[in-house]
Amino acid sequence: MTKILYIHGLNSSPASSKAQQLLRAMGQMGLAEYLYLPALHHQPRQAIQQLDAIINGAGADQLVLVGSSLGGYYATHLAQRYGLKMLLINPSVRPHRRFDHCLVMQTNYYTGEQWMPTEEHMATLAELEVPPPLEPARCQVWLQTGDETLDYREAEDYYRACSLRIQAGGDHGYSGFARQLPALLAFAGVDPRLWRGIDFS
Repeated sequence: MTKILYIHGLNSSPASSKAQQLLRAMGQMGLAEYLYLPALHHQPRQAIQQLDAIINGAGADQLVLVGSSLGGYYATHLAQRYGLKMLLINPSVRPHRRFDHCLVMQTNYYTGEQWMPTEEHMATLAELEVPPPLEPARCQVWLQTGDETLDYREAEDYYRACSLRIQAGGDHGYSGFARQLPALLAFAGVDPRLWRGIDFS
């Protein structure tokens, strides 16, 4: 059975809109136990350790990564290391090169936790950089041109060898995500008999 690991972005959590929509969808199909929704530490090194533990425990043979924003950067690193399929949603590209303006107190949108990025934070992000993926069958990238946080063109260029889905408008949170869940499930390899006929929107 396909398992999905959802990797949230910077200052986000499993309580985010996309994570909860995916959780409800998996629940409607009776597959909630096959979805991993970790609350990641704000320090990249610890976040990757959390994700490594999940991947090693779940078994990588039928695991698909779904990464949003910074989670897309983490997913890109992990997909190469473990040979996994990944679906990225408005992913961050080389975040260590644009993090200078973020060296101020940060607040998690959902938990209220405050933390301060450091030079070590950026150095760890730099260590996670990998070459652009070259196998479109194993990588889908969903972008919306109205992303107010990241320039979608950076991801369009970096992931140009992947299967790209670019929508006009939208936002960084990827508006209309619930309506796209059938496409996500199809890419992940979930049996269509389990989700056809379900209105996820």
